[in-house]
Amino acid sequence: MNHASKAAKFIKDEEHTDWHNQALWYIRQNRDRAANTVEHWEQLRETAEGIKAHTISHLDEYLEQFEEKAVALGVKVHWAGDAQEHNQIVLDILQSRGIKKVVKSKSMLTEECGLNPYLEKQGIAIVDTDLGERIIQLLGAPPSHIVLPAIHLRKEEVGELFHRTIGTDEGSSDPTYLTEAARQHLREKFLEAEAGITGVNFGIAETGGFVVCTNEGNADLGTSLPPIHIACMGVEKLIPRLIDLSVFLQLLARSATGQHITAYSSHYHGPREGKELHIVIVDNGRTDLLAKPELLKSLHCIRCGSCLNTCPVYRRTGGYSYGYTIPGPIGSILAPAKDIKQYHSLPFASTLCGSCRDVCPVKVDLDAQLLAFRQEITNSGVLGLKKRTGLKLMGRVLGSPDLYKKAGRVARFFLRWLPRVAIYNRFNVWGKQRELPGPPADSFHDWYQKNRGIKK
Repeated sequence: MNHASKAAKFIKDEEHTDWHNQALWYIRQNRDRAANTVEHWEQLRETAEGIKAHTISHLDEYLEQFEEKAVALGVKVHWAGDAQEHNQIVLDILQSRGIKKVVKSKSMLTEECGLNPYLEKQGIAIVDTDLGERIIQLLGAPPSHIVLPAIHLRKEEVGELFHRTIGTDEGSSDPTYLTEAARQHLREKFLEAEAGITGVNFGIAETGGFVVCTNEGNADLGTSLPPIHIACMGVEKLIPRLIDLSVFLQLLARSATGQHITAYSSHYHGPREGKELHIVIVDNGRTDLLAKPELLKSLHCIRCGSCLNTCPVYRRTGGYSYGYTIPGPIGSILAPAKDIKQYHSLPFASTLCGSCRDVCPVKVDLDAQLLAFRQEITNSGVLGLKKRTGLKLMGRVLGSPDLYKKAGRVARFFLRWLPRVAIYNRFNVWGKQRELPGPPADSFHDWYQKNRGIKK
């Protein structure tokens, strides 16, 4: 899997690339406006960072506490070491009760585990009920964003899809009409469902309860109508106390979409009378990160998507170029942590500008982690010969002041006198979409000596 080759397909359509970039930047601006309405925003971020750091460093204790409290509430707790085990647990619950129809609210964990195709192969119909997720499910594609799964599609494309799949009027692209059509289509699925599956935004160790945040109320319908609710939770979703929840609810929606709070923050503390509530707690490689201090903070992530919205690489290359369930800066850490050989190109799909770190509500140092992963990947030997050679050569130049000065002089000479075609041609992939500024007469070092009077 190579990010650059997949990105090349996306950026061929320049108009679509620009539109995608602007749509995500608009959400980033909403985030900034929402953050600025909170006087103690930075204090909230620091508090959230501290809570997450404490929780992850005592994860075993809080997982045991959560299980004990949840069981006391009447919840059936299951443990899954990997995606296969998670899927099998869910399947066993459904098959043991003869369930054939399931509704699911948005859950990146179940996407990560490939739950939908797994259940479908076993003859179980599973319907995503989040509007964006339903769109891409009808399209037969994965989400391209962890919060806005269909952000890469225009309303005209959604209109064509709905006409083909749920029978809306041909040529209609009015968002209100399409949304209402989706509501009516999904209402039937809710009424037929025999079980509801959700993700978990926050699990509370102190109470054994958990919270699911949505904007459409689909999780509420999907868990209140069927007799069985299965919640799938990554081990990193825990927080210690109920009071800690207020910190994260203030941060989550503002960081994700620029809202003050999600429309529905639904609390689950035990099953309803006569019903069943199951929680599947999943590792799937997460605890492997505990052994890597330089990557440990990636477990703090609350999946708000703000790092995707601000990332100049993600905005202009799209989610599918990453080839992993979770794209963008956070995905560029989680994916190679799972399979360094398959996803070795992702940590290099970054400018290391630090914008992701600046907007992260729990202050994950994503740029530092991406840099650390680049070093690990380089040392592991999985990089191609071309990249290894280039990095080795650049390392020698940057590591020698004399070589650096000489290389600068040579580069300025050639940039000044070579014909344009010698620099911008099919062999210079970098130059296909970029333009170098005109070469200066002197290096910065020479300019500084002349203008500031420093001695050599």
